[in-house]
Amino acid sequence: MNNVDLSDKEKHSSTRLIMGYLGYTIFFVGLFCLIPLFVIPFYPDEIVYAPYFILPSTISIIIGYFLSRLAKDIKGRQLQGHQDAVLVLLVWITTITICSVPFFLSGKYNIMQSMFESTSGFTTTGLSIVDVQFAPHIILLYRSMMQFLGGVGLVLVVTSVLSDRYGFRLYNAEGHNDRLMPNLIKSSRLILMIYVFYIVLGIIFYVILGMPLFDAINHSIAAVSTGGFSTKVDSIGYYNNVGIEIVTICLMLLGSTNFFIHLHLLKGRIGNVFRHGETKLFIFLTVMILPIIIFALIQSGYSFGSALRVGSFQYITAITTTGFQTVATFQGMDGIFLIFMILLMLIGAGVGSTGGGIKQHRVLLIIKTIYWNLRDNLGSPRRITPRLMNRAGIQYVVTQKEQSDAISFVLLYMLIFLMGTLVFVSYGYSLVDSMFEFASSLGTVGLSIGIISYNAPSLILLTSILGMIFGRMEIYVILYAIINSVTNLSKKGV
Repeated sequence: MNNVDLSDKEKHSSTRLIMGYLGYTIFFVGLFCLIPLFVIPFYPDEIVYAPYFILPSTISIIIGYFLSRLAKDIKGRQLQGHQDAVLVLLVWITTITICSVPFFLSGKYNIMQSMFESTSGFTTTGLSIVDVQFAPHIILLYRSMMQFLGGVGLVLVVTSVLSDRYGFRLYNAEGHNDRLMPNLIKSSRLILMIYVFYIVLGIIFYVILGMPLFDAINHSIAAVSTGGFSTKVDSIGYYNNVGIEIVTICLMLLGSTNFFIHLHLLKGRIGNVFRHGETKLFIFLTVMILPIIIFALIQSGYSFGSALRVGSFQYITAITTTGFQTVATFQGMDGIFLIFMILLMLIGAGVGSTGGGIKQHRVLLIIKTIYWNLRDNLGSPRRITPRLMNRAGIQYVVTQKEQSDAISFVLLYMLIFLMGTLVFVSYGYSLVDSMFEFASSLGTVGLSIGIISYNAPSLILLTSILGMIFGRMEIYVILYAIINSVTNLSKKGV
């Protein structure tokens, strides 16, 4: 009887712990909703939009404060089983929901459209139903700030108030697989410092190259977060400036690189950066795919010079999952170009970065697994050769579990990709267009062939929302959270 009581007590404590940690997040999100108000002194006419942010902010701060107190009285407890996955999923869904309110209160967007824009921001996708040509500055900055927070990771907010002992599992659950320093909180702060440093650097270079300051702030945030929200309808193509495009490419590459590699880069350990497995794969993909993209653009009517410029930019924006564009539309493009853009969006950026997609590490691991299996099957059965991969200049042994996990993840990812594509096809869109649009959602890229728009059907928007969430978070985390919740409900007889 005592064991049953203890178990019930532990479950109650875990529930309070989840709600308490969620409270910290809600409180912070409430403060976050006030940040866009800082543009009002510069654009006084936009004070009429202030209530749209103040109302959800006030409610969130109050609710968050009281919920956070639930975790204060629980000492020595930690989350059980996969409850960390439940908390991470709740953090993301709650944040997206709260931050969709200003869009809805503006009266220009319905609930689905508001949730879509908020999801696109926090997942750093960049697909949008907002007409940026007429949107106020306060909304434009708000969208960029969502990408800032979503890029670095919402759980960093939670772990900043947790000890290493309780926070590291949440840190891992959100997709961060590296601690830059032994202490988790110090590691989180270092990531933020690197992140902000690149953004400030980007702003400076953009302004030097002639971009207005407000645009520079928004584009630098969107580039480093690999988000892709722009203040212009034509995105980066609006400026028609090679220098701006080069700066954007550099920022996108930085944002799509593992933060652990940034530490080596900033310390001048260039050799370790180039020996890193993902770096080698990126170079290989560039050599193999970029010429095909350039050739496909030439087939579409571009001159060689234009094809080289446009192709290089679109290659980087796709594989970094950023979504900036230098072309007005992808409609009418050569089919080969679209197919390889889809492939790049599915592969995605580096693991532990702000980018999405399957992640280059998993792709590399699967390629190496195929090679290792062929090598072992063709070689002597008595010879045992370790399976090694390079991580920032250091070789480590790859376990069988890592290989099977990577293969399982890719199979799940492609299954979701197939299901989402079929939803788009059911609305009469072509297979290639449907694949392109949903690959952009699932890969959190933001490139669009024109299906996602203000007037897009609700089911299309909902499918994209689910794709963006699955693409930004680790698929297993979402599945663990769902299974854990369903199991608990079934035990309670619900």
